Amino acid sequence: MTKKHLVFIINPKSGVDRQKEIKQGIDNNLDVNQFSYEIKHTEYAKHGTVLAKEAAQNNAYAVVAVGGDGSVNDIVQGLLDTETILAIIPKGSGNGMARTLGIPLDTNEAIKVINKNNVAPMDIGFANNRAFISNAGVAFDALISKKFAKSTRRGLLMYSWLITKYMWLYRSWDWDITIDGKAIKERAFVVNVANGQQFGYNFRIAPMASYSDGMLDLVIIKRFPKILGASLAIRGLTGTILGSPFVKHYSGKEITVSNPSLALMQRDGDAHACEPIVHFKVKQGGQKIIAP
Repeated sequence: MTKKHLVFIINPKSGVDRQKEIKQGIDNNLDVNQFSYEIKHTEYAKHGTVLAKEAAQNNAYAVVAVGGDGSVNDIVQGLLDTETILAIIPKGSGNGMARTLGIPLDTNEAIKVINKNNVAPMDIGFANNRAFISNAGVAFDALISKKFAKSTRRGLLMYSWLITKYMWLYRSWDWDITIDGKAIKERAFVVNVANGQQFGYNFRIAPMASYSDGMLDLVIIKRFPKILGASLAIRGLTGTILGSPFVKHYSGKEITVSNPSLALMQRDGDAHACEPIVHFKVKQGGQKIIAP
């Protein structure tokens, strides 16, 4: 029987100890009767896209993204429109999409999920034709993603500190939005388009979102008294954010968001420059993935 070939793509910035842990996890848990494998390391920004594309061209059965949502995003960019399947070993800061999919954060358990080889279709979102797997935002979350990327420290405490600091400084903007042709105007603090349920750290910005329904979920947090920031955070962590009077939810296949001053957005936690008008769309079942 021909073995299914896996290509593990790891960011070496994760550290030597983590690389040893992943290699040990593979050696101890991967079903080698079913799979052959090789390990590749990224060497520069977006190298994961190049390596994933090469793996697909070489007919790899699956590419295993070892990292967070940003690393997974890079790899998906290289797998789009190919038959190669995606798998994830969550090793990022927030791991939003892995949590949405129910993939264990423990390396050994994540590899056991790969062994079961349960393949499911996953929708892919696009923001001005740039792919995202979990969510994309143009307001406060874009600012936080930019600040977090520049921080030398990672983790939930740093993320929480940035949110607390900039929540008091950030001003809500007026947005022109269309959802499947229906126009609305909102003064909003957060404008997030979700395919997955959360930013990471179990903060569920879109607890109702499905990664396989062919729809995108638009979550708007309107301007709110900043003193209520903590209660909104608790709602996010308990999956009840839609119960807040300051939160609105819509869903659609095509969403356009615009503001003349818009110049920054985030996709899967990666902040980058953007146009004043961002058009979102979804490709249903755009990527096959190994999920529990």
